[in-house]
Amino acid sequence: MILPALFFYLFAGVCVASAIMVVTSRNPVHSVLFLILAFVNAAGLFLLLGAEFLAMILIVVYVGAVAVLFLFVIMMLDVDFAELRQGFIEYLPFGLLIGAVFLAELLLVAGGWAINPSLSKSVASPIASGVSNTEAIGLVLYTRYIHYFQISGLVLLVAMIGAIVLTLRHKASVKRQSIAAQNARSKTTAMDVRKGVAVGQGLQDADAGEWVK
Repeated sequence: MILPALFFYLFAGVCVASAIMVVTSRNPVHSVLFLILAFVNAAGLFLLLGAEFLAMILIVVYVGAVAVLFLFVIMMLDVDFAELRQGFIEYLPFGLLIGAVFLAELLLVAGGWAINPSLSKSVASPIASGVSNTEAIGLVLYTRYIHYFQISGLVLLVAMIGAIVLTLRHKASVKRQSIAAQNARSKTTAMDVRKGVAVGQGLQDADAGEWVK
C-alpha cells in the first residue's frame, strides 16, 4: 500500500504544479508544454484507479492531438504579446472582481467540505466479472449518463459552429464557389463562339466590333 500511495502523491503533486504553471506562465508555448505534463500525470492517476482506457484516451486524444495542435497553432501564429498586454491595466479591476468571486466560492466549498468514509462505497458500483474496463465505461455512459453525454455533444457542436462563424471572413478578392450558379449554367451562358481570329493572334479585345458571336 505504500508504493501506490507514493505514486499517487507524485502524480497528483506534479499535476497540480503543472496546472498552476499553465496559468502563471508568461510564454504560451511553455503553458502548452505544462498542459501536456498535467495530462500525462492525470493519465497516471487514472492508471492507479484501474481506468486504463481513460488513461490511454487522455494520452492519445488530448496529448497527441489537442495539446500538440494548440502548440503548433501558437508557434505558427505570430502573436504580438506586447500589444495584447497593453490593455492589462484597463481590465485589471474587472479581473480582480472576478478573481475575488472565484476565491469566495472556493472558500465556501472548502469551509463546508466534509469527508464521508462510506461515500465512495455508495457511489461506486461493482463491475461484473468478465467485463473489461472499456465495456464497463460504455455500459454506464450510454445508459445512466446518456442524457449528459448527448448534451455535452450538442454543446461541443454549438461551440464548433460558433468558432467557424467567428473566424470565417469573406474577401472580395477571393473567388468562391456558387453551386446554384454552376447548376444554372447553360450552353448559351457557358460558351461564346468567336470567328475571324487571325492566325497567331488571340482574343485581345473580346468586345471588338470585328468579332462575330
